[in-house]
This record gives sequence, C-alpha cells and structure tokens, in this order.
Amino acid sequence: MYSDKENINILTALLLAHGVRHAVVCPGSRNAPITHNLCEARGMTCVSVTDERSAAFVALGKAQALGEPVVVCVTSGSALVNTLPAVVEAWYQHVPIIVVSADRPAAMIGQLQGQTMPQQKTLEAFWAKEVSLPEPHDDVERWYCNRLANEALCAMKQSGGGPVHINVPISEPLFNFTTAELPTERRVSLMDNHLWPSELTEEFLVSSRPMLVVGQLQCTVARRVSGAIRRLEESVVVLSEQLATCGNAPCHFDEALIGIGEQEAYKPDYIIYIGDTLVSKRAKHFLQHCHPKSCVVVNASGELTDVTMNVTDVVVCPVEDALDSLCEKLESGDVALGNEASAFRGRWAMALDKWAIRCKVFEPAYSQMMAVRRLCEQTNGQECHMQFANSSAVRLGQLYSSHHLYVNRGVNGIEGSLSTAVGFASEKDVTVYCVIGDLSFFYDQNALWNGVGKRHLRMVVLNNGGGGIFHQLRGLEQSPYRDSFVSATHTASAKGVCEATGVAYKAASNEEELAEGISWITRGQATGPLLLEVFTNAEIDAREYKKYLETK
Repeated sequence: MYSDKENINILTALLLAHGVRHAVVCPGSRNAPITHNLCEARGMTCVSVTDERSAAFVALGKAQALGEPVVVCVTSGSALVNTLPAVVEAWYQHVPIIVVSADRPAAMIGQLQGQTMPQQKTLEAFWAKEVSLPEPHDDVERWYCNRLANEALCAMKQSGGGPVHINVPISEPLFNFTTAELPTERRVSLMDNHLWPSELTEEFLVSSRPMLVVGQLQCTVARRVSGAIRRLEESVVVLSEQLATCGNAPCHFDEALIGIGEQEAYKPDYIIYIGDTLVSKRAKHFLQHCHPKSCVVVNASGELTDVTMNVTDVVVCPVEDALDSLCEKLESGDVALGNEASAFRGRWAMALDKWAIRCKVFEPAYSQMMAVRRLCEQTNGQECHMQFANSSAVRLGQLYSSHHLYVNRGVNGIEGSLSTAVGFASEKDVTVYCVIGDLSFFYDQNALWNGVGKRHLRMVVLNNGGGGIFHQLRGLEQSPYRDSFVSATHTASAKGVCEATGVAYKAASNEEELAEGISWITRGQATGPLLLEVFTNAEIDAREYKKYLETK
C-alpha cells in the first residue's frame, strides 16, 4: 500500500516512468511517506544512509557506476543543505542525481516550526531544475503537479545531465498508507539531440487525426516557415494565427470552434505544437480537452510549455526542421494519409472555409471592427509592418490582416505596445502601422515625446471611451462597476498628445470620416508620424463583433 498523499504518489509513479530505479533514503518523519513509497514501489531499490551529506555522495557514486539517475531522499530543514557538496560536484560532473526533500506546507515556513526553513532556491546555482510539488485539490492542480515533476525529470537529462531538486510539501497526518496502486501518470519524454526525429514524422502522418498547431513565432522564423505551413495545409489540419505566419490568409479557427464545440470528430489524436502563445482562448480550451494519444512540443529550449495540458514529448530542434521534415515526407509519397485522416482534414477545411467566407461577406456597421477591416483592406497588399496592441486590437487584426502581426503577447500586458512600435519603426525604412486601443495608448503616450525616430510610424487609436473588451465578457454586465472601474470609462482624446509631440492628427466619428482617415494614413505621402483616432461606441463595438460570430 502507498501513501494517501497524491503529490507523493504522482512523484513515485513518474520516477518509475522515467526509468529511475535506485534511491538513497535518509531517516526523518516528514519524509517518511516518501521513503515508504520508494521502498514499496516495485522495481525501486533503496538503501538507507543516516548522514545526508554522505547520502548525497553515495547517490553520486551510484549514478556514476550505473550511468543512471539516482534519488537521494531527505527530510525537511537543514537536511537539504547538507546535500550541497555532492550537488555541486554532480553539477560540474554532469551527473543526474535527484534530490527529493520533504517540506512543511508553505503556510508554516517562517513560523517557528521545527525543522522548517525556506527550501526552494537553497542551492539555486547548481540545479538543472528546481520544483515544488503542490498537494492537489482538483484536476488542474493534478496536471500542475504532474507537469512540474516531468519538467524536473526532463531537465535532469538536458545538456549532458545534472542534479535536480524536487521539493514535496506534506501536510499532516503523514502516515496514512491506504492507496492500493500508484496512479498511471503522463510521462513527458525529452528528445534533446537538436534534430527532428524522423520517426515522429511518420507517426504523425499515419495517425488518424493529425493536427499541427502554430503559436507565436518571431517574424524571421515565420517568414521561413510560412511556405511550409501553406503546403501542409493542403494535406493536414493546421491551426495557425497571424502571429505565426507571413503573407498567409487568416485561419479562422477561433470562430470555427464555436460550432465545433466538443464534437469528437474534430478532436485530434496526434498534435504537433510549435511556437509560443496562442491568442485564441477557445483554441486553448479545445486543445486542453482533446486528450490525444501523442502531443509533441517543438522548441529550441527544451522547456515544457504545455499549452494543451496534454504534452507527451518535447523535441529540442528548430521549428523549421520539423516542418520541412513533414513536407518532404508528404511530397515524397513515402507516406500516404489514411482515409480517416483525409476525412478529418475535410471536416476542418469545411469549417474553416465557411468562416473565411463569413468574414469576407460580413459588413460590420461603423465600429472598431469596421476600422480594422478597412485598414487591412488597404494594407494587405502593401510592403509594411503591422504592430498590434493586445486585447480587442489583436483579435480584430487576426480576422483581416494577411501580414505577420507583431504583438507583445508574452504576458499580454497593455503597457509598452506604443513604445515597442516606436522602437520598431525607428529601425525600418517602410511604413509601420500600430493599431492600439485607447487605454493602451494613453498608458504609453510617453512613447511619442521621446527622441526616437518616428518618421514611418502610422497609428490607429481605437477609442471607445474605455476598455471595450470588457463589454464582451459574459456576466460582467451584471456588475454596476464595470464601466467606471473595470473598463475605466473616460473622455480623453489623443488630439492634445499629438499637438504636443508633433504628430499629425485626424479623427473619425462616422463611416465617411473613417474612409477619409484610412485613405490619409495609408497613402504613404507623409514624411512624419500620423495618428488616426477612431471614436466608436463600446456597446456597438461589442454588438457588431457578437453579430459577426452569430452570423448564419
């Protein structure tokens, strides 16, 4: 029987799944449930060493002799610090030892409890990875606990190998051993040879429902892979945003997912995920509920970025290599997609084409949606660059722009979007458009009075008197504080800012003025920065976007 502590059982199961078979355990009450599990686990061999300093060196010696990772398990408090000399030695020798430390719950740290001290970051300079496993209370925390343990055990094998620290807070009671079997845990494999494994290409293409998902990419990378993405779209389902491509038509999967919902026929059984973040919340929710047999993340860092919450493998290689391998295999004819895979792509193609047509024929009334549409209609054929701010601006840009969209999507903040566009434009000899909401603009208006060159900058400020996206969040309308506090309703205009900073200014408050303003800002005749402020009504903005999504 195993401990009733779920984080301990998850860790034990994953140690076995990652091929760890040897442990050195030290006496202690707080780590007793971990020690019990290690001794109870079938296939795990344990030895007991009282002195933690010596125990860690014993683990080092075992790992050297076996050529395998070895656990050293210690109790809470100063026991962990006693492993330092062996950890430092393992770091410089690239020997994979796993220091598992028991700990009290975080609420007890610094509260004069026995054998209690801050145990994270104790040996920070010498860990390949350090994690602390939460005691799970729901499915998300279980996934988090699993992910953290996988991250540490994958990092242990990277860059030639090295020591990792897995801290395990344990609440009382400690000694209930009532679990009959260890859980079956998702093991994440790390392929760190900096080459795309050819066997994964074949696995992906012979699967029944293969799907490629492309998150945000640097423009230089997006430019290199856009051709491969277009070729792959002809054979497999590809979901990519405008943050990930250059010159490709928008892929309307965010809208398509409204109708797809939870239908099993649209869920992939094999996902390859490349790039960084996705803007679409619907896509993230959909992918997290797919539960594919395989989900491979491709990046150059080996970091376990589990957007889908279903990752099974992390491959360390350039994304171009992965996409080129898929294209070459498809075009060689060596692997033929099965009937089920072709039908899967056909279903998705119909859904995406349907929304591409909807987007093309839907004519929004005067609103932010109209403004972004008109701008993109004029700029899609131009040699230019598009900088979009977060929130509504980038979501509207995704609908209409065929350009690569630059957007500070790493943490999705409203600060700095204008400054980023200014810095970008100062280094370009072609027009740079910045589409930005009012709150983001006023927050970052200092970007306009600095001495950085703005000659090629063209700004479209979408001003609906506050944070317009808050009018699209279901349920928030019930709060009487939505407008005044949450969306920060205001009556400010960019006109005075432009007058103070030498930026040419026009305003639009109706469709005719918008047409004139878009023509003015896209003509390319000006020799200095231009700003078009588009005044709209937040309720109408929300209504038009909702009407588009409900179009039959």
